[in-house]
Parts: sequence; C-alpha cells; structure tokens
Amino acid sequence: MTGVPASAAGRGPVAAPTSAPAVRPVSLWNIANILTMVRLLLVPAFVVLMLWGGGHDPAWRSLAWAAFTVAMITDLFDGELARRYDLVTDFGKIADPIADKAIMGTALVCLSALSDLPWWVTGVILFRELGITLLRFWVIRHGVIPASRGGKLKTLAQGVAVGMYVLALTGPLATLRWWVMAVAVVLTVVTGLDYVRQAVLLRRAGLAEAREVAAQQTVAAVTGPGTEGARQR
Repeated sequence: MTGVPASAAGRGPVAAPTSAPAVRPVSLWNIANILTMVRLLLVPAFVVLMLWGGGHDPAWRSLAWAAFTVAMITDLFDGELARRYDLVTDFGKIADPIADKAIMGTALVCLSALSDLPWWVTGVILFRELGITLLRFWVIRHGVIPASRGGKLKTLAQGVAVGMYVLALTGPLATLRWWVMAVAVVLTVVTGLDYVRQAVLLRRAGLAEAREVAAQQTVAAVTGPGTEGARQR
C-alpha cells in the first residue's frame, strides 16, 4: 500500500497547486496622483496671482499665466502616466476630472469678474462641462464614451485661449486671442452636442440589450428544466 491512487501511478511528481499572483497595491502617493494634487493646489495660487494688485498688473498676470500653464501641462501627463504604468486609483478617478474643471472654471470666472471676458462665454463653457459630467453619470452603467479627437482639440483650444486672456496682451495679439477664443467656443458647443448624441445612442443600445437579456431570462424561466425533461420523455 503506497497510498497513491492507481490513476496517479506511473506518473511523474505532481506539482502543488499555485495560488494566483497577488495584486500589487497602488500607492496613493504615485507620480500621477501627485501631479493631480499639484494641479489642485495651483487653483488657489492662480486666484491670488490673478487678482493681486487689482487684477490688471501685467507682472502678476504673467505669474498667474505661469501657474495656469503648469496646471494645464500636468493635465496632459497625469492620466497618461496612470494608465501606462498601472497607477490608477480611486482618488485619481475622482480628483483628476475635478482638478481639470477647477482650474479652467476658476480662470474663466476670474477673467469675467475682471471684465476681460464676456460672462456668456464663461457660461457656455461651464454649462457644457457640467452637462457632460452629468451625462457621464447618466450613461455610466451602459458603457463609457471614449475621448474623441474633437474633444482633445477643444481642450487644447480652451487652454490656449484662456492662457492668452490671462496674459495682459495688447494690439494684434489681443485681437488674435479673441479669434482663438471664438474657435474654442465653437469647438465647445459642437463637441458637446456630439457627446449628447453619443450618450443617447449608448443609452438606447444599453436599454435594448437589457430588454433582450430580460426576455431571454423570462423564456428560460418559462421553459425551465422540467419542461425540457417532459419534452425528452
């Protein structure tokens, strides 16, 4: 008696079962999250620099532009770093979009409060960004709408336009920034409408799929194992 099952006799050594590799925890203090935190901290710093000295001092406006530019640059890298190096965290998922909208929204409100930018421009951009955020929650259980090229162009145009308005530009550059802002507003509206279209289509497809699954489950419940067995007899 060897205690070895006959089916195992003559076989080589049996390897012990191995457990699944442990998932490496992602630290909150990774480079992607740190960049997001920096962007959040730059928001109050930007407000102070923007409004210091009455809000129209070219030197302070230049410093405010530097803070705004750094914030926009970090926006380009934190999400990409998180995805590429598997640094995605719950904090990043929440804080990243908040930081994006905080710096842009704050800059727009400051510019309008200083009468450098019409309030309707600020209203259109903020309404679009808030509306898209709500749409994401509306369709999130049906899927995710991927970022489009138009959306990326919109973000770039907004960043360049707002940055030009933050600087105390005069002459031809002041005229140029008006046209850049006009392009940004058009892209904001067009991409916003396209996002609404995609969200509606995604929700319709999700609801149709849910109805199909429910119908299949109903049929399976009605024709259950007992019915199938009766057919075989």
